[in-house]
Amino acid sequence: MVTKRTRKRKTPEKSWLLRHSLTIVTCLLLGTWLCGYIWLDPKSRLAAFCGNAVADWSGSLVIILGTKFFYEVGSKESRPFHSHGANKWWNLLVEHSLLIFIGLTGIVWAVLFCRMQPDSKWGQVVGNLLSEWGQMAGLVFLTKKLMEIGSKE
Repeated sequence: MVTKRTRKRKTPEKSWLLRHSLTIVTCLLLGTWLCGYIWLDPKSRLAAFCGNAVADWSGSLVIILGTKFFYEVGSKESRPFHSHGANKWWNLLVEHSLLIFIGLTGIVWAVLFCRMQPDSKWGQVVGNLLSEWGQMAGLVFLTKKLMEIGSKE
């Protein structure tokens, strides 16, 4: 009796550039919107668009990197959590590190926004960033218990 050996195909390891292409392209787009906002006439529609895009793409970058490095127990979007020892407080911090990170950086945006004129050039961008951070924190929190049919879950 002849048996066929099944050969495992080795998948070629992807290059560093390809493995991080989403982060790289997102950073390039964010840089483009930042440059546009800095150099364009602040009263132009294009500058207003770039300012709004800065907040949106900053939020996208935080979600891309946040879900890569941080955890949120119960959130389907977060990577699985593995206990880091017997220390309950440390595990609690790690289990909720994504929401904690978004919350702490959101506080920084809030403090910065409170110290700026909301109708100034950068005040509008920081206000949009603060709004984006609130939306991200809300979505991370809501995805712990709520679901949407047809979604990844």
